[in-house]
Amino acid sequence: MQFAQNHPDARLNLLLSYGGWREHAAVRQLPRLLEPMGIHSLEADTGEEAASLIQRQPVHIAVVDLEIPLASGPSTTAGGPRILQLLRRLDQPPPTIVIRPRQASNRQDVRELMASLRDGAFAVIDRPLQLEILLDTLRRVLRRHYQDAWPSMH
Repeated sequence: MQFAQNHPDARLNLLLSYGGWREHAAVRQLPRLLEPMGIHSLEADTGEEAASLIQRQPVHIAVVDLEIPLASGPSTTAGGPRILQLLRRLDQPPPTIVIRPRQASNRQDVRELMASLRDGAFAVIDRPLQLEILLDTLRRVLRRHYQDAWPSMH
């Protein structure tokens, strides 16, 4: 990926909310791969962590795993939909890439895809996550939303 920067210290904040896909070896390398390009990864393992990050720092692009747990512990409540709601309510909602599990039926698949798009998703990627697809989608987000330049950090 090659992107223009409009200031040498400019950075892009990328929210990465992980469900089970973080265990993929290549995905664990993602923050280190993106850092030299000026992309700062804000990593969250729960919906609560993501909400805290969203409140404290600007988010320019979000990768939201629908199956991220809402809180630490034995809870089975998915936090992804809550994160999407929080992002959508921001003054300037960031482009969002949704990571979702494969669905049992085509009908359920279409229903969940439509719900993600209604919630403002730029793209929806099915698990198992392929790093190349995620990187290509990030490239498309930057091209479409930021004209290949870093957003203003204000």
